[in-house]
Amino acid sequence: MSLTPTRDDKFSFGLWTVGYNGADPFGGPTRAPLDAVHAVEKLSELGAYGLTFHDDDLFAFGSTDAERQTQIDRLKQALSDTGLIVPMVTTNLFSAPVFKDGGFTSNDRDVRRFALRKVMRNLDLAAELGAKTFVMWGGREGAEYDVAKDIRQALERYREAVNLLGDYVTDKGYDIRFAIEPKPNEPRGDILLPTLGHAIAFINTLDRPELVGVNPEVGHEQMAGLNFTAGIAQALDAGKLYHIDLNGQRGIKYDQDLVFGHGDLQNAFSLVDLLENGGPNGGPAYDGPRHFDYKPSRTEDENGVWDSAAANMRTYLLLKERAAAFRADPEVQEALAASRVDELASPTLGEGESYDDFLADRSAYEDFDANAYFNGKGFGFVRLQQLALEHLLNAR
Repeated sequence: MSLTPTRDDKFSFGLWTVGYNGADPFGGPTRAPLDAVHAVEKLSELGAYGLTFHDDDLFAFGSTDAERQTQIDRLKQALSDTGLIVPMVTTNLFSAPVFKDGGFTSNDRDVRRFALRKVMRNLDLAAELGAKTFVMWGGREGAEYDVAKDIRQALERYREAVNLLGDYVTDKGYDIRFAIEPKPNEPRGDILLPTLGHAIAFINTLDRPELVGVNPEVGHEQMAGLNFTAGIAQALDAGKLYHIDLNGQRGIKYDQDLVFGHGDLQNAFSLVDLLENGGPNGGPAYDGPRHFDYKPSRTEDENGVWDSAAANMRTYLLLKERAAAFRADPEVQEALAASRVDELASPTLGEGESYDDFLADRSAYEDFDANAYFNGKGFGFVRLQQLALEHLLNAR
């Protein structure tokens, strides 16, 4: 398996990722601004297939129509020259002071109306560029104080906004789906729709739930102490994994946005195995962009920016290769069978078995030897995990 990225790998990067200037709450920029055309050219050289962006990444907030169009035209030309595509677009409703209490859920009705118009304008651009996914990260949709926000009404306003946008893309004939990006906190003390499960539950209340899925991010779920691979499996089970953000996170703390794999490496391995191999005997589980939403470390110069972009792709490909070796190992297959992993795919009730039939089956309860599980009938999960670890470490 080649470790050189190609367009077929569907690796994409946000303009805000490689363009991150190093500023944080405790210090200003450590790198100069990165021109969008330069970013497209470099990502193309490295083997990426796509570029994503917020509107304010491409043209400054408050730009005139002429200034906005100049930057759009420059991007289009760069895309044409390199063959990169724009698979996803998103809108910045969190940086400008006007959004300090959110966009869709601000207590200020005028701000909500402004936010919706900003998003609709960017949806037009997304359609113009051929983007298929529109991500919504509600970074300011939340509160620091319980008394400051009527959460039920905030969710109703959120629902109203997403319903309106669903109507808009449908009436316009745009081939665009929405993906909600959950995050538990930061920059707000608490953010609405904080986890993947919250977002999926919210989607089921919408007028057009088929248009809306999720865009889970490694660090965001792990900030809440959750298992990212398990969350992705649930999103796949619900048919709602419309996009994914890959990065690294080391524990429950601030959003680190490390290079993919530079955090919980074992969970990154199981994630790639799931995305590429599906179930134990399945095929690919996800065919969308492998999108890297990370930040090059503040310590790096521009050379380090491109080193980090390459590191994301190389780490993914290394894990993909290791996952393939894991699945192909006969000892792993034997260990999976011993752990009865495949048996979980068998329905608990037999075909055509009613609950009356089930209650009549003495082997299910009356004659079942539950005591046999004391000091016996182990599942062998430790051995199975050790095999996974040895493959991850390329020791097998």
